[in-house]
Amino acid sequence: MLERTLVLFKPDAIQRGLIGEILTRFEKKGLRVIGLKMRCFERATLEEHYSVHKERPFYPALLKFMSSGPVVALALEGKDAIEVVRKLMGKTNSRQAEPGTIRGDFGMSFSNNLVHGSDGPEAAAKELKLFFGGAGELVDWKPATLEWVYSIEEELR
Repeated sequence: MLERTLVLFKPDAIQRGLIGEILTRFEKKGLRVIGLKMRCFERATLEEHYSVHKERPFYPALLKFMSSGPVVALALEGKDAIEVVRKLMGKTNSRQAEPGTIRGDFGMSFSNNLVHGSDGPEAAAKELKLFFGGAGELVDWKPATLEWVYSIEEELR
């Protein structure tokens, strides 16, 4: 019933001091944080994550950018979480992203676009396993505010 998704705060978001502001947007929307870590991910992890782009001309630059500094990996849970996250992020090209979205409010670049979000259920499952594959890395919990975020009778039955 509830969906899980991965979000990565890219090195530009970290360098610009936007971790708190971006995280706050997801939490204020009502998405539940079930996993959070900050690290410089191994190149092999990034290569696997972006393997769908391996044949594209921008692949080497993407890997270089994503390994240029720390990344925050965030696992979120909520009703239609994948779609909700993607709407909150905005268009990939930050200059074209709508005001009110993360990229629309904080970004100016196509490549340095602050965040990555899973684009579908299969990708989310694969990406969550890649970044949070260890035992106990995702936390199941129920916030006291759940009934104030959702209509339990209508949406979560």
